[in-house]
Amino acid sequence: MNTPVVAAPSARPAAPTVFRTVSAIGKGARAELKGQRPSILWMTGLSGAGKSTIANRVEEALWRCGHHTMLLDGDNMRFGLNNDLAFTDADRVENIRRTAEVAKLMLEAGLIVICSLISPFRRERMLARQLVGADEFLEVFVDAPLDLCKQRDPKGLYARALAGQIPNFTGISSSYEPPEAPEIHLRTDMHDVDALAEQILDVLRRRGVTVCGP
Repeated sequence: MNTPVVAAPSARPAAPTVFRTVSAIGKGARAELKGQRPSILWMTGLSGAGKSTIANRVEEALWRCGHHTMLLDGDNMRFGLNNDLAFTDADRVENIRRTAEVAKLMLEAGLIVICSLISPFRRERMLARQLVGADEFLEVFVDAPLDLCKQRDPKGLYARALAGQIPNFTGISSSYEPPEAPEIHLRTDMHDVDALAEQILDVLRRRGVTVCGP
């Protein structure tokens, strides 16, 4: 499958009447109030790989430990902020850009943000990382073979895509570019949900996030 050529979104120059306002209360103060280290967990992978299931399990574990979190699910984002976007390459790029900007705002609020969306293109995932910096961004590759995702097909999407009913479907008629060096690589064909969630929690512990036991 050929990798699509995705045009870079044009940079819109700031209007001469627009100036950035610096808040008197910074991210560090907000995080200190919450007693946690803000982070973005960016979970990428094919439809049916297990992103949403693992994301929910991780958020539940963090919530039990008293952490302030927010889960940004790709499907849910398309019901609201991104409901004007289709699934062309250009619209997928914009979908990731908007989600990354929202995640950045929540990071500034001192939250631990879990983003769960296919986000098929490496370039856009890199731009999401660059918005906040490498020390606050963890790319999580939720990896499952395409054939297994087709077998799972929890939403019936692969069957419809293979029948030609869904154009631009990732893994079928649209490319997916797997991460080359993710901070966390989860194999959902080899481990169960609890073990995979624990892998993420272990990485957060090593990065200074206090995570209690089950």
